Amino acid sequence: MRRRTKITINPKYLLILCSILCVGLIIISYRYKEKVAPVKTLAEEIVAPMQKGINHVGLWIADKKEIFTSMQTLIGENKKLKEELDNISYENKILKQEKYELEDLRELYELDKKYASYPKVAARVISKDSNNWYNQFCIDKGSKDGISKNMNVLAGDGLVGIVTEVGSNWSKVRTIIDDQSNVSGMSLKSSDICNVKGNLELIDKGLIEIELVDKAADIKEGDEIVTSHISDKFLQGILIGYVKSIDVDASNTTKSGYLTPAVSFDSLDTVLVITELKKELPKEAINY
Repeated sequence: MRRRTKITINPKYLLILCSILCVGLIIISYRYKEKVAPVKTLAEEIVAPMQKGINHVGLWIADKKEIFTSMQTLIGENKKLKEELDNISYENKILKQEKYELEDLRELYELDKKYASYPKVAARVISKDSNNWYNQFCIDKGSKDGISKNMNVLAGDGLVGIVTEVGSNWSKVRTIIDDQSNVSGMSLKSSDICNVKGNLELIDKGLIEIELVDKAADIKEGDEIVTSHISDKFLQGILIGYVKSIDVDASNTTKSGYLTPAVSFDSLDTVLVITELKKELPKEAINY
């Protein structure tokens, strides 16, 4: 088989040849201006539309490039703004949390001042029963913090309940709204004795029961009811709530009615535990 001879041209000679050709065409066009005029006109008619089209394409590409660049810039700025917004949102949540914690601490501070004569330990609620109300819940303080069974628990403006179980670093609290709760109370104004009974059905209306009030007792709507001196577990003088209504019972010997609690039992977060137990009374004197 015959091998084809490969022809190679030195680029230097090719450049010289193209230069000579260009110079020749320039001389011809200048020397024979009139004769090449039709050719020039034809070339212009052919080249001009092509040049116009090329210009349009170039402008379109430039516009698209500018749009793409703008989009890239906007995407970058949007990403940066989103990151800044996320940081602001996070900082705002932290500030809100700190605000709520500060409000809780202020409430506890005011409550601490209100019952300054009693030693106390602050605790945070860590769990509760599976319902809408804090009738029973656990706190993050226990025996190692000086807490023991039957210690009184405060929040809001007054009595929350009593400690029923204690671990080394936790305690369980039963509140005054629980169905099993009975607290011996009295009118702050008249010292008349009553019993405050928990009722989870009533708490949906924001109320608890007051019962066993003497018919002649001077207890009226709006009166403050506090823990009495005859309770064996609750320390005296802790606000329980305010009389909402009170009427003579069907037996015509006692009165009963409803209290508005001094504590909001739907949103407990922090509490104060009084680390002092009421002194034991003789069994015959016990009245829950």
